[in-house]
Amino acid sequence: MRRNQERRAALLDAAIDVLATEGARGLTFRAVDARAKVPAGTASNYFANRDDLLTQAGARIYEHLQPDVATMARSLEGPRDRARVAELMHELIGRITAYRTGYLALLELRLEATRRPGLREVLTERIRRDLDANIDYHLRTGLPGDATTVVLLYLAINWLILERLTLPGVFTEEELHDLVDRAVERIVPERPSGA
Repeated sequence: MRRNQERRAALLDAAIDVLATEGARGLTFRAVDARAKVPAGTASNYFANRDDLLTQAGARIYEHLQPDVATMARSLEGPRDRARVAELMHELIGRITAYRTGYLALLELRLEATRRPGLREVLTERIRRDLDANIDYHLRTGLPGDATTVVLLYLAINWLILERLTLPGVFTEEELHDLVDRAVERIVPERPSGA
């Protein structure tokens, strides 16, 4: 059974690579088999159909993007102020852009979701759940701001990541770093809500 799970993970990683390099239209069972370097027909044995493959690839991207235990522990160190929020945003951008393939594949999935209601439903539920978890974490740990603070950071940081990965020449690394700091400065209040 373990080997089957490893094969499934390898096929999903291959699907993510195909999505990032060829786009959603290039995602076929044949393309996944070729990218995973497995015999033809292997992917079709693991996934019921293309929608199943798209949905599971999306879930696999989120597995890769989750911060590890050490990162989560570090996020709780030190004061809960704007500077801490800026550090967290820089860490987030670094972690996500380090997995460029996954983020680009996720963008392809979002575009494909405009044409596939089932995929749209799955992605909407997953992204809303993650956003709610981020809001809960922010409030529970005493970081400054409220739910709206988290949503505005989410929107701003996502677009900065998009620029960095798709049009890296628009801003220098120094400009991007400064933009993150300025976004935090303008969005996050100096003191926690209710303090």
